[in-house]
Amino acid sequence: MKKNNLGILGLFLAIFIFTALQNDSFLGAGNMQNLIKWSSLYAIIGLAVAFVVITGGIDLSIGSVIGLVASVLALMMGKGINPAACLVVVVVLSAGIGLLHGLLITKVKLQPFVVTLCGLLFYRGLARYLTDNQSMGFQGHDALDNFFSGKMPIGSNFFLPAPFFFLVLVAVLATVFLNRTVWGRYLFALGNNENAARYSGINTDHLKILAYVVCSTLTGLAGVLFAFELNSVQPASTGEFYELYAIAAAVLGGCSLRGGTGSVLGLIIAAAVIRLLYNSINMLGISTHLEYAIIGAVILAGVIADELVKRYAVKRRAAKALAEEAARR
Repeated sequence: MKKNNLGILGLFLAIFIFTALQNDSFLGAGNMQNLIKWSSLYAIIGLAVAFVVITGGIDLSIGSVIGLVASVLALMMGKGINPAACLVVVVVLSAGIGLLHGLLITKVKLQPFVVTLCGLLFYRGLARYLTDNQSMGFQGHDALDNFFSGKMPIGSNFFLPAPFFFLVLVAVLATVFLNRTVWGRYLFALGNNENAARYSGINTDHLKILAYVVCSTLTGLAGVLFAFELNSVQPASTGEFYELYAIAAAVLGGCSLRGGTGSVLGLIIAAAVIRLLYNSINMLGISTHLEYAIIGAVILAGVIADELVKRYAVKRRAAKALAEEAARR
């Protein structure tokens, strides 16, 4: 495990152990399954936004894309359209949204913040218009519901939720792509220094477009998972604020908003920390009115601590280099 992941792992363990000591029900099978499920869902959208954050970009439309995908899926399936065709449509829709974002950013030269902020508003409004802002469900589709939100037994009374297996698949693919392929190395190079990457022959526009397509496609997958997990879609609220959780998980997990850095494992742990905080607040009987304040404070403290550790490490390396240079003289 990389050193920069140890801090976030320590934070997770501290919160986990403290909550377990304060409430005996915390370690119950039902609560652990719930924690794994929601941590997996948050980690998937965190991995989605990580692809664009690594390039130095941002995507504020993730929550609204989840809402739109869930709404379109429920709307089409409610009309009796073949479920497989519905899934293909929402995947293509998600990828198309990413392609649109990438083209507006690279070809029209708009800022990612502006493009995705407008997307946040537009996709939410479109979802409400298409559905007449009516809540919808997935009754009569038990096979799909079991596939996307079911559980797999691994013991006499413990089950792993389906989102966990989707997370494992996405995490493995993301790790291989980012660390074992030339395109992954190019993404990090782009985030570190776009001009240098361009002068070295890297097609930075194509890479940015790829990053936004991957981000939106993974977000579309998350939209399907959230839809079946909730078993109900409210166009005005499904996915609301999820982009903030995704970005928080990415940053807390080691992605710099300046681009060029990122860790799949660190991000997964960070997503688990965010969901663990929600769970701990409920388990400890803390007022839910304080949950956003507590989560915000803990995330801020974690990011500050991580930044201080990084600065200290840089100073140590610089001092060591100077000492070695002086010794050679």
